[in-house]
Amino acid sequence: MKKYYLLLVSFLFSLAASAQSSQSFLLNLYGGYTFSDRVDFDSSYARVEDGFEYGIGLEYFIMDNASIELKYNRLDTNMPLYTKVLIPNEGNPIPAGTQLNAGDDKGAINYLLLDYTYYFGSSSQKALPFLGAGAGIGILETPRSGNGTYFAWEVKGGVKVKTNSPLSINLQAYLQSMSAAVGYDYYWDYYWGPVAVTDYASTFQFGLGVSLSYNFSK
Repeated sequence: MKKYYLLLVSFLFSLAASAQSSQSFLLNLYGGYTFSDRVDFDSSYARVEDGFEYGIGLEYFIMDNASIELKYNRLDTNMPLYTKVLIPNEGNPIPAGTQLNAGDDKGAINYLLLDYTYYFGSSSQKALPFLGAGAGIGILETPRSGNGTYFAWEVKGGVKVKTNSPLSINLQAYLQSMSAAVGYDYYWDYYWGPVAVTDYASTFQFGLGVSLSYNFSK
């Protein structure tokens, strides 16, 4: 996965370099702390542990107070999987609360998102509050099952602090989510009989972060 990250970084830098004559492009470098979440399944649950999230993005202003951004973020984390109920195991049942992937729970979540952000106030202000949302794909890396690609989204809010140089700082809070189909739940319908409905599991992780922005118009 890291080779794709390097390719994306090179691509964004090349776009930014070609946009130096434009008045609407910013290159953003991200860093933040993302908090843990519990994901429940039928007979087990997993924890996506907290950790440092980092990334890069290219932001284009479609008007003075609104932008779209293509960005990539990565969270390296541990994802322990625990049993919720007693599991029969050929005469040696596995007690509830047992970690099933002990010593093999390292993984990562990669987010490739297209964001829309709206900044409140005049572009001449030094501090601009903002709200934004985005959608795209989440790439889950686990040592046992390899990589999987799923739908992902985020919402965010914060404030952009401008300086007299091309650099500015964004202070933000964010909520990120990734959803995956994990099997089926079965229901009885009087007319159709047993009906299978896809069961989904989702992560919901809150985070606090900072981004450093470089404005190519200055």
